[in-house]
Amino acid sequence: MKTKKTATTAARRGITAPQGFRAAGIHCGIKKPGLLDLALVVSEQSGPIAGVFTKNQVVAAPVIVDSLHLRKGIGRAILVNSGNANACTGAKGLAAAKKTASVLAKKLGVPTEQVFIGSTGVIGRVLPVARIVKGIPQLLLQLSEHGGPDAAKAIMTTDLRPKSIVLQDTIGGRLITIGGMAKGSGMIHPNMATMLGYFTTDASITKSALQQALSLAANESFNCISVDGDTSTNDTVLCLANGMAQNRTITEGTAAFCRFLLLLTEACQSLALAICRDGEGVTKVVKIEVTESTSVAQARQVAQTIATSNLVKTALFGEDANWGRVMAAIGRSGVPITPAKLTVSFGGVPMVRYGMGLGLSAERRIAKVFCQKEFTIAVGLGQGKQKAHMWTTDLSFDYVRINASYRS
Repeated sequence: MKTKKTATTAARRGITAPQGFRAAGIHCGIKKPGLLDLALVVSEQSGPIAGVFTKNQVVAAPVIVDSLHLRKGIGRAILVNSGNANACTGAKGLAAAKKTASVLAKKLGVPTEQVFIGSTGVIGRVLPVARIVKGIPQLLLQLSEHGGPDAAKAIMTTDLRPKSIVLQDTIGGRLITIGGMAKGSGMIHPNMATMLGYFTTDASITKSALQQALSLAANESFNCISVDGDTSTNDTVLCLANGMAQNRTITEGTAAFCRFLLLLTEACQSLALAICRDGEGVTKVVKIEVTESTSVAQARQVAQTIATSNLVKTALFGEDANWGRVMAAIGRSGVPITPAKLTVSFGGVPMVRYGMGLGLSAERRIAKVFCQKEFTIAVGLGQGKQKAHMWTTDLSFDYVRINASYRS
């Protein structure tokens, strides 16, 4: 599917590009003066909302609240703070999360269950709920269809740059727009990554279809990236639809659903790759493709083992064409393999065939590939027709430096 090019002005709006959405980002006093730390996205009308969350058993208060609100499946607004994760804060943190949602809901005149919240930052610190509550009126005053960029900045922590996406396609005779923003830089790993991701769309779509589309899209994007092997307490992806494109309502199993799914997946993958490229200390982003597997699950397991290997990741950083580390990762993945059937290539350059290296000339060729900023490691298991992929990054000196002093 080819998505339509978005107009420059729409692309710049990010999450407010779909019809009927406004956003704002302000400084409310959680982070240092001058840094935006509170974002709000509001739809002109309520609509279906879908969500996927961290699989970490230690979950932050906003994840608990959002999971409860998602049972109703209807959303109107998303409020996100940075600088404080509101995780491991017990009953006090849960009460603070609920209060921010209820205060905003009252201001908007909607049920509390239609307000979704997010937090990101340092774990274990009490959320300064009074500062957030005080900032809500200012956010409401600054809401604008051009407020997407400020909202994207306000959810950043160690990110080097804001991350936004706008994609469009004609579905059911109507132009459908998806806008999105995300944050994520470190503690990146399925399920999902350490990240917050928010999407808006003016498509008319059922709650069940939207949830299915988001779950499938996340599995092909945010659940396929790894920077450091850690899964956060706050990971959240939400997608809010308001139906203002006035297309025929999208339902599961239809051609319109397939087109919407492709559009949402492309948007999710775009932001997932932006997170990888912006990872803490990252200098390289590498796609791991595993094919010829007996099952998707086993292919994914091999890909994830390679993607999370510190020996592979440090070799990527050092531009050391040590293909043996990839072979070792395949062998310890826990997936039954036949070594003599393995093939491995780097950036399209074959290095392993029938489980054996192809010699010094091949090594010299892949050494040049290792100098590239982005390339693909392709692994063939020689066992079946199933496949899976992941994106990984290198592990650099800067990653250690950044995370050794994260709270200072």
